[in-house]
Amino acid sequence: MYVITPERETDSWEVETLYDLCFAPGREALSSYRLRDGVPPVRRLCRVARYEEGGFLGGAIRYWPVRVGGAPTLLLGPIAVHPTAQGEGLGGALIRESLFVAREEWERVLLVGDAPYYGRFGFEHLSGVEMPPPTNPERILGLALSPGAWDGVAGEVTAWH
Repeated sequence: MYVITPERETDSWEVETLYDLCFAPGREALSSYRLRDGVPPVRRLCRVARYEEGGFLGGAIRYWPVRVGGAPTLLLGPIAVHPTAQGEGLGGALIRESLFVAREEWERVLLVGDAPYYGRFGFEHLSGVEMPPPTNPERILGLALSPGAWDGVAGEVTAWH
């Protein structure tokens, strides 16, 4: 049984190791990482999933503050599930729990990912939102955490400085 808890500072090295395992080498060269440089994650929303309290790290999710055309927005990612824990619903559980908490303080969430997977959580393709290159515009997805939160929000995605 996995337990989802807020990520602690002491979890950081395990989370980074999980990301290294789950993503291709050079992941930090992706455009979304440029938006994170020098910006701390939104700690209140970052979560880890461990097999029992204090056990094996099965998954992790992080969020970062960005701006879309000047509007404050959450950038979801990265999210990863250990290969031995995939197919158990951990990714979905991490997304659902963290989005539930995010609704308390944020209006919208942005990510770069696969529409068929993230669509089941309510994410939809965003036109008019420009991630730094090279990003496939078809993979830019958004979720309104409050009604109409994406209405009129478009433009360049920039770092939160």
